[in-house]
Amino acid sequence: MQEFHRLFHSVAQALPWLDAADEPWRWLGDLPDALAALRAAANPDEWVLDGEAMIHRSATLEAGAILKGPVWVGPACRVAAHAYLRGGVVLCPGATVGPGCEIKTSIVGPGSRLAHFNFVGDSVLGADVNLEAGSILANHWNERADKTIRLRVAGKVLLPGLEKLGALLGDGVRVGANAVLSPGTVLGEGAVVPRLGLVEQDRI
Repeated sequence: MQEFHRLFHSVAQALPWLDAADEPWRWLGDLPDALAALRAAANPDEWVLDGEAMIHRSATLEAGAILKGPVWVGPACRVAAHAYLRGGVVLCPGATVGPGCEIKTSIVGPGSRLAHFNFVGDSVLGADVNLEAGSILANHWNERADKTIRLRVAGKVLLPGLEKLGALLGDGVRVGANAVLSPGTVLGEGAVVPRLGLVEQDRI
């Protein structure tokens, strides 16, 4: 949809190997193959290859960070101690992952920041997104018999055909400390979620 192309224009610019015409959840599904191709073509003068992890030489990884590939850590990124990246993760240039964060199968856009003790599951974050401490981007309806993910965009309900999908956050989104974004949350550019906030767009 055109809405998603606008929402993630900055991500598509930062990662030209993505198909900008695809929906963002398809990017997530394609990450293992895309990252394998990038590793195969990587210049060792520019990238450190460690198993399935691909780390730009200008990036900083603190002791105790765990990267369980495939993972792509772009230029000038910072991954703090005890962060856990797994299952297909891309950090666009300048992204920061604070201590104790877990990211699973997600793309974190240019200059975006996870403070500490965040969970980001099956999500796409645009540029300059900020998650305060303890905020959660949930990716699965644990409490429902019907696990179907529904997205509400521009007055329409979209069914991506998934049972796991977290949040799709446009550029400049701010998520307050200890807030929870329920599965399938879509927030446009500059949206603000207050501390302790709950975003639940899919009420069935």
